[in-house]
Amino acid sequence: MRIRDIPWDNRPGMRLKKDGVSHLSNAELLAIVLGRGNYKENAIDLSHRVLKSYNFAKLTQLSFHELEKEFKNQVPAMKILAMYEIFRRTNKLKKQGHRIKIKSAEDVFHYFVDKLQDKKKEHFYSLLLDTKNCIIAEELISVGTLNASLIHPREVFNPAIKASANSIILIHNHPSGDCELSSEDITVTKMLNNAGDILGIKILDHVVVGNDSFTSLRETKLM
Repeated sequence: MRIRDIPWDNRPGMRLKKDGVSHLSNAELLAIVLGRGNYKENAIDLSHRVLKSYNFAKLTQLSFHELEKEFKNQVPAMKILAMYEIFRRTNKLKKQGHRIKIKSAEDVFHYFVDKLQDKKKEHFYSLLLDTKNCIIAEELISVGTLNASLIHPREVFNPAIKASANSIILIHNHPSGDCELSSEDITVTKMLNNAGDILGIKILDHVVVGNDSFTSLRETKLM
């Protein structure tokens, strides 16, 4: 089967746009990187075949000629090598301390908007920061309607404690696209802010992400 024979909304590229990159299988992700298959296999079938023999980690150990043999073409071999080299250089930069620094609620919005704007449910994240407000990690805390009875400080602050985070920023989306604050947004923020004061981990802000805009509880003076 050719990619063009797969229903439009079920092709890897469209599924990435619609559902997000995390919903794609390993083969679908690799197929997007490859772009196209060969005269015998489409990109998805080719990816499935190769991944039966090599997982992503093992692919990094193959030389150009070994990749060319597996993919039966030098172009995908070059794409795979370039992709992994980008990963290595990115990891090297991170290890050298080149982390994203958060300076404002707008920075938080731009960091999360692509991830959150198409979600059909509310996703509640914690962004862990060091003493210079550089991102250490992001943690998905819950999925579903934001509710103070369902958000426990333990789930929010445990990752921060383990990562020795200096502070955190809370983020969640409104699937409606409207970032107007709800009473529950304010209640959850106050509850977690009190817990952070006890633990000595400051919550710098809570940013509600809509489709094209955001609301900062810090900037609206609600925390």
